Amino acid sequence: MALRMNELAPAAGSKRNRLRVGRGASAGQGKTSGRGVKGQRARKGGYHKVGFEGGQMPLQRRLPKVGFRSAMKASRAEVRLSELAKVEGTVIDLAALKAAGVVSVHAQVAKVVLSGAIARAVTLKGVGATKGALAAIEAAGGKVEAAAANTETAK
Repeated sequence: MALRMNELAPAAGSKRNRLRVGRGASAGQGKTSGRGVKGQRARKGGYHKVGFEGGQMPLQRRLPKVGFRSAMKASRAEVRLSELAKVEGTVIDLAALKAAGVVSVHAQVAKVVLSGAIARAVTLKGVGATKGALAAIEAAGGKVEAAAANTETAK
């Protein structure tokens, strides 16, 4: 069966008529119009903040704070050994990692960790490496330059 524009209609029961409040008892929402009896919320223009509980300590302030969000997390990046295969060329630095999409463009420090394997010889420049990753890179015939400066700062 072909779908025709003039036959399009919302599903049955998905659209409801707007409720006209304050139009008498027979309309079903007369007298207080579903606002209850008196109080700030019953009045027109009655303003109260989201989460306000009438002066009682609000729920979001009664519950304890949970967790910690590091401000440094966005500027640090962790690279797996297996991800180095995505980077073109033999010299790998922070700019090359960003260009290959291995680390975030906001990363200021990167560190290679021992996860996966590396088959080709690469030279790391200005990128830190863990002891295990360093050994794996050297075993593949690669080397790490200026790793001592970044190895500890990228933790």
